[in-house]
Amino acid sequence: MVRRLVLVSMLLAAIAAAYLTMWPVPAAPVAWDPPPAPGFTGPYALNSDLVASKRLLVGFGIGPEDVAFDSDGNLYTGFHEGAIARLSMADGEVTVFANTGGRPLGMTFDDRGRLIVADAFRGLLAVRPDGTSSILATGADGLLFGFADDLDIAPDGTIYMSDASTKFGYGADVLDLMEHGGRGRLVAYDPETGATEVVLDGLQFANGVTVAPDGSFVLVAETGAYRIRRLWLDGPAAGTSDVFVDNLPGFPDNINFTARNTVWVALPSPRLASVDALAPRPFLRKVVLRLPAALQPAPIRHGFVVELDRDGNPVRSLQDPSGEVSLVTSVMERDHRLFLGSHKESSLVVVDDVAAAAGEDTTLDDSRAR
Repeated sequence: MVRRLVLVSMLLAAIAAAYLTMWPVPAAPVAWDPPPAPGFTGPYALNSDLVASKRLLVGFGIGPEDVAFDSDGNLYTGFHEGAIARLSMADGEVTVFANTGGRPLGMTFDDRGRLIVADAFRGLLAVRPDGTSSILATGADGLLFGFADDLDIAPDGTIYMSDASTKFGYGADVLDLMEHGGRGRLVAYDPETGATEVVLDGLQFANGVTVAPDGSFVLVAETGAYRIRRLWLDGPAAGTSDVFVDNLPGFPDNINFTARNTVWVALPSPRLASVDALAPRPFLRKVVLRLPAALQPAPIRHGFVVELDRDGNPVRSLQDPSGEVSLVTSVMERDHRLFLGSHKESSLVVVDDVAAAAGEDTTLDDSRAR
């Protein structure tokens, strides 16, 4: 009996070892060496300054990823189910503004009053004031969008949108991050001609997008590389790109300029030591992908947003180590407050920005309402 149990145990161990080392996985991990994590030091020093003053749209839906404001000050955000909610900041009335039939993520208003939406499944959309929508683009340079993520509009009307991954779609972001294959793109859509072109490629999970208020450059977050890239649109460096900020203390998501010419960066989770340790080891990353989801690396529930100056230098960070405010995917500054979105939570968080410099106007004017 004992011998039989030993044989069965050995057989099961052999099967488990074969599965963990040989079973096919959809990702083909590429070795890379991440910079040493800065940790909670300097401007990223641990603090508890990210405190919710109120929550909006509680229970309306799951995943209010991003936030936009129209010229009347109404707030808009999209949910997993495809709905886009409109919240009157004057009287608190909530209505379903539209339903894209997909997954609305990044959004902003254009100068025609249309809500321009990056829909993870349907591509680049325009939603008219009556809630009806049309598709502006579904691909660029002969390749369909795999994961339309975030966007912003330049002063000349050009729409810049991130295509997070041309290989892994919405819901498979972990596969793209674990592969590190540079499948992300930044695309530009010309509303006059309807043409769409790739302006940056080879990005490590292209995510948040924001255009400098003067239109001189556009930024795109590379979640999988802990950095933000800058593409110059004007001046002697026009058409070239560089790194705006490197080695962030977490995974950057949506990014937004403020009227003060600074940039807010949402970090859904701090860096994970396990992910960094696996970076130069493609084989082990495949093994991890074969494990049950519960045993794979997961985001840390630690609220984290970082403010950068126009040159990419960190100014300050606001954090909530308790996790009450967490999984933050977007941060929008308006009326001396921060509005925080999340891809998994069931409400928007509002934070009174008490640390803003005294006397500085943090209100976005209507032309830059997001």
